[in-house]
Amino acid sequence: MTKSPRAVAQEALRLAKDALPAYTSARSRKDFTSHQSFAVLALKTFLKTDYRGIAQLLTDLGDLRNDLGLEKVPRYSALCYAAARPLKKGRPSPSSAGPPRPQPIAA
Repeated sequence: MTKSPRAVAQEALRLAKDALPAYTSARSRKDFTSHQSFAVLALKTFLKTDYRGIAQLLTDLGDLRNDLGLEKVPRYSALCYAAARPLKKGRPSPSSAGPPRPQPIAA
């Protein structure tokens, strides 16, 4: 367990690159990748702040922006939309998937 926001951001970015596509839509404006959005949202949770708070922290902390590869800071509303995006696509979250189904026993 780390107490470093930079370490959390870097690890979240690395994990997102392994698990998520770079963009959720072919028609995306491509201002920020899904990887960057995920890392910012992980950082928001780690720091126990709101969307406006994490946007302000990114504005103030250039090292953190550089770690995430952000050329500009996302608006708080863009982060709010990014947080809701996986639910819009109908992908179940791990907590809503329910118990695993039993597999039939081969005789």
